[in-house]
Amino acid sequence: MKETFDKLSYLMSKETTRAYSTSFSLGIYCLDKRFHDPIYAIYGFVRFADEIVDTFHDFDKATLLDEFERDTYLALERKVSMNPVLNSFQEVYHKYHISQELVAAFLKSMRWDLDRSRYGSDAYNEYIYGSAEAVGLMCLKAFAEGDDALYEKLVPYARSLGAAFQKVNFLRDIKDDFEGLGRIYFPGVNLARLTECEKKNIEADIEVDFKEALKGIKLLPKGARFGVYVAFVYYTSLFSKIKTLPSARIMMERIRINNYKKVLLLCSSYCRHSLRMI
Repeated sequence: MKETFDKLSYLMSKETTRAYSTSFSLGIYCLDKRFHDPIYAIYGFVRFADEIVDTFHDFDKATLLDEFERDTYLALERKVSMNPVLNSFQEVYHKYHISQELVAAFLKSMRWDLDRSRYGSDAYNEYIYGSAEAVGLMCLKAFAEGDDALYEKLVPYARSLGAAFQKVNFLRDIKDDFEGLGRIYFPGVNLARLTECEKKNIEADIEVDFKEALKGIKLLPKGARFGVYVAFVYYTSLFSKIKTLPSARIMMERIRINNYKKVLLLCSSYCRHSLRMI
């Protein structure tokens, strides 16, 4: 039965999320249950593409991404795919009327990761839109559940949250991106000698994004608010840790929040949410 395969497809997306991201898995768990499968499906889709360009170094990445993009659009057209992750994604895509423009923007950014190593200001903003903001807007489509007015109202805040997450990722992964993949995302920055002033300028930009994003989180539907807030708290905690470290330190190691701290953050977030302090 097709229903059995669909259930398996969502399960594969869920396991993909759990395997790759503890933080997002916990955030999704804190959403209302009706949002679990849609957000797992979206995350699974973007994670597969990201893995191709970031980790499949012993394979022809361009060909693999070509095939993944082709299969994505075929899944959207046929409303079925034998790739379980794409099968769950296409169902969510159609159920919540996700724009194909968002899918195309995301895949364009992934393709840039194959051969682009430096970004000017315009390309930097376009990359962040495709790789992060567009993904946040896909999730927002699910959270809005067909309420177009609510979706449009929250678009700028969702974009700010996606941008903040991505920029923090850039700082967290700056060593691996630069030394391992030869990528420099921040415009006009020489990572061979990242200065404290440059780091503080980047951080100031991220703080603006987080400030705007929090306004939108407070306006989310009740069933989505707590889960998104948990992800926000994890990322702001990671960001706060990065801010305390000198530029030389973040160029030497990937900064992390340990699982014990994540549990503490989850508990404090729940208390704030329960007391309506967000």
